[in-house]
Amino acid sequence: MSETAVDAGRSSNTDGRTTRWDDHKAARKDRILEAAIDAINDGGTDVPVQEIADRAGLPRSVIYRIFKDRTDLDEHLRARIVDRLMAEVTPALTPRGTVGESIARAVKTYVGWIVDYPRLHQFLGMGSASRRTTGSRVVTGTKTAVGAGLARLFDAMLADRPQHAEVGEALAFALLGLVDATVNRWLSSARPRLSSGGLASFLETSIWQVLEGTLRDAGIPVEKTTPIVDLL
Repeated sequence: MSETAVDAGRSSNTDGRTTRWDDHKAARKDRILEAAIDAINDGGTDVPVQEIADRAGLPRSVIYRIFKDRTDLDEHLRARIVDRLMAEVTPALTPRGTVGESIARAVKTYVGWIVDYPRLHQFLGMGSASRRTTGSRVVTGTKTAVGAGLARLFDAMLADRPQHAEVGEALAFALLGLVDATVNRWLSSARPRLSSGGLASFLETSIWQVLEGTLRDAGIPVEKTTPIVDLL
C-alpha cells in the first residue's frame, strides 16, 4: 500500500473518530442544557451544577469538560432559552392586520410565554441570586436584534417624513425598554398588583399611546383599526 493510501486511511479513521466524538459531545451538551432548564423551571434560577449533573445522569466533571466554567454554562443556557422564547415570539412580531391587532398579538404571545416560564425569563433578565446577568452577549444581542427589526418597521412608516426619520430607532428601543422593564418588575414582585391579563392590557395601552403619539407628531394619523399596510 502506498504512503498516500495509508495517510488517506489514517485521515479517514481520524475524521470518523472525531465526528463520532463531536456527535457524542453535542448529545451530552444537549442533555445538560435540557436538564438545567428543567431544574430552573422546577426550583428557581439558582441551580447548583451538581443538581444539573444529577438530572442529566452525568458526573459533575463531565459538565466542566464540555463547558469552560459556570459562566460559560450559563451563557449557553441563556442561548437555549432565548431560542425557545424567540421561536414563540418572532411570528407574533411580524405585523399583519390592523395596528391594534398587531400590538395585541405580540403582547399576548410574550406575556403568555413569561406566565408559562417565569423562571426561565427571570434567568435571562437577572441570572441567579449568586450570579447576576451582567453583559450577556446572548441577551443583549437578542434585544438589539428585536429593536433593530422594529426600527426598520417604523422607518418604513416614516419614510415620507424625512424630518422625522431619526425617530424610528428611538421609538423602537423606547418600546422595547418599556416592555422589558415592566415585565422584569412584574416577575420580581412576590405579590404583583396586576394579574397577567392586567399586565397585558397595560402593555397594549402603553405601546399604543407611545406609538400613536409619535406618529401623530410626525403628521401620520393612525387608529387602532388602521391596517398596517396603509402605514407602509
